Amino acid sequence: MINIVLFGAPGCGKGTQAQRLKEHYGVEHVSTGEVIREEIRQGTPLGRSMECCIREGRLAPDEVVIAMIEHYVMEHRQAKGCIFDGFPRTTVQAEEFDRILSGHGLKVDVMVDIRVPEEELVRRILLRGRDSGRADDASEEVIRGRLDVYRMQTAVVADYYAAQGKYAAVDGMGSMDEVFARIAQVIDALK
Repeated sequence: MINIVLFGAPGCGKGTQAQRLKEHYGVEHVSTGEVIREEIRQGTPLGRSMECCIREGRLAPDEVVIAMIEHYVMEHRQAKGCIFDGFPRTTVQAEEFDRILSGHGLKVDVMVDIRVPEEELVRRILLRGRDSGRADDASEEVIRGRLDVYRMQTAVVADYYAAQGKYAAVDGMGSMDEVFARIAQVIDALK
């Protein structure tokens, strides 16, 4: 089993690339953002509590996200592999994730960090907001706030995996095919 943490700032293309990797490698894909958005659509208590965080550009509380991921790992222990898109987002989450995986005899194999310049991220997210209607993608102020939160709270997770020798950065500029080829090269090197 191969476990991949797909990493990068909002708008870098994680969701798009995760779907392509899922199809190419036959692995599972879990997007914490999509799970949370589905909870919001269904109006669940989790969804209602998370809606405020998203609207304000804040990260979901660690304990909520960790519980969701722990449940997912238990349900998918027999999978060929998993791509974790949007998780972990804090060092606490990364440490807990290692504990959860270890409890099932698993580990993170690699973190792939898709790197894109900030102005391009803002441009991409504003375009996505126009197409999707997502309120959190429609305001440049909220987007820049999310990028600030990413830099302050999430980017440090790369250091956590780098210290374990599990970090790989890829250039997120270019066509979807070019970015996919760069990511696949990192994953294929693990085999």
